Amino acid sequence: MVTVDRLLTVRQVAELLNTWEESGERFPRRLIEERRITFVKVGRHVRIPERAVEAFVAANTVEPVVLRPTRFGRAA
Repeated sequence: MVTVDRLLTVRQVAELLNTWEESGERFPRRLIEERRITFVKVGRHVRIPERAVEAFVAANTVEPVVLRPTRFGRAA
């Protein structure tokens, strides 16, 4: 059985990534142009699967570094 993923517009992706106010659709369009995110061409329209946005965020999430306490306080 094939599961259908919701296809998002470029604007919806920009809003989902919270980049709409800053650069409009520029950031998601750059991701598409650089082939850094999966997209679907529907005629002349571009749609991005919701799962691709989730995968992009997961792949680019940086975990914080946990510092161990040192014996003498802060390291120089």
